[in-house]
Amino acid sequence: MKVVTGSFYENLKMALDTLRGNKLRSFLTIVGVVVGVITVMLISSIISGINVAVEKEVESFGTRSIFLYKFDIGIRTSAPSREERMRKPLTMADAEAIESLSTVETALPFLDISNSFFGDKLTVTGPNGKTSTSVQLNGTLPKIERTSTEVLIDGRWFSEAEHEAKANVVVIGDFVKESYFPFESPLEKNLDIGGQQFRVVGVLEKREQLFGGGGGNNDQSNIIYMPMGSALKLKPNAEDLFILAIAREGSFDKAKDDIEDLLRVRRNVKLGEKNNFGMATAASIVDQFQAITGGVFLAMVVISSVGLMIGGIGVMNIMLVSVTERTREIGIRKAIGAKQKDILLQFLIEAATLTGFGGLFGLLIGWVLSLLIQLFLPSYVPLWAPIAGFVASVGIGLIFGLWPAWKAARLDPIESLRYE
Repeated sequence: MKVVTGSFYENLKMALDTLRGNKLRSFLTIVGVVVGVITVMLISSIISGINVAVEKEVESFGTRSIFLYKFDIGIRTSAPSREERMRKPLTMADAEAIESLSTVETALPFLDISNSFFGDKLTVTGPNGKTSTSVQLNGTLPKIERTSTEVLIDGRWFSEAEHEAKANVVVIGDFVKESYFPFESPLEKNLDIGGQQFRVVGVLEKREQLFGGGGGNNDQSNIIYMPMGSALKLKPNAEDLFILAIAREGSFDKAKDDIEDLLRVRRNVKLGEKNNFGMATAASIVDQFQAITGGVFLAMVVISSVGLMIGGIGVMNIMLVSVTERTREIGIRKAIGAKQKDILLQFLIEAATLTGFGGLFGLLIGWVLSLLIQLFLPSYVPLWAPIAGFVASVGIGLIFGLWPAWKAARLDPIESLRYE
């Protein structure tokens, strides 16, 4: 009786026998499913990896951090507007006023001097003769030591006395250390920055790389910090100031409101007008980035679904051919007692098995490719991605195999037995 009705195991065994008997045809049928699953795996791993990297990078500044700049802060898809370009920069006086607020623990200014006054990039030259214009150069205050923005692993930060004396001392990022002092300690060694000698007093921990690192502006460890006065000696007319404000514990929301109100007054923003400065938090930047990557992921899923649809159409076509080829077999099964639901289940399991193997093959290739991508981009495969890929592949088989299975189940047993 089991042979007649067919248990799930027996139907699965028959499906596997059919696949083994038509290896090439089966493989060509599931190519679309394989491509679709690979696409889902790769896109989900890349976007998940980048989201986690961005979240770690932004939150490394602290969950109580408030970022302030003359331009709107966040992920930009276009150049600053004319209104933004006309804004006056933030100033050291703004940072001091923000720090005086009762809800703010500290306000740390960063002055970007990577470009000279005339727009030429400042050159950094090491004792090994290496020269680069892609190092990010920032002037800041000694109190950076009290924040979590950077982690010192060797040496020290510059002191208040060195800041007051505008001493030529620097703290360098890991990439700078590896570039200029690959086989020795950089401490107490000199770097030539913009034609002036600067002594290295500290080395920073390597930062999380958002897009694979690789040097230049793409590496968050390719950075040099120096006292604010020293930075102004290199670039006397520097104005590109960024302020990191740290709210007091339990006063985050109030601090945001206080800072916004203060800057609106200081920058003469009238009631009802839009802020003429940018303000963001770690959470807002992460949310904005995830909204963008979520849209990209949705678009890529739609594109990958085209591959799954093509695979589904291929499955329907091959199952219709299979029904025609096995008409006599179907007639024999019905003649000895098989019901419509038994025939329906047999062909549905066969279609789902076909696309399920395609899904597993696609998952294997996608997993290997995601490991290779980790060499260039932050990437990891979230648990839901392989589950969703396999479920989608099996679902495609069930959906597109339904019509051929229904057609097989409705065949007349007498006509089927006469079929040649």
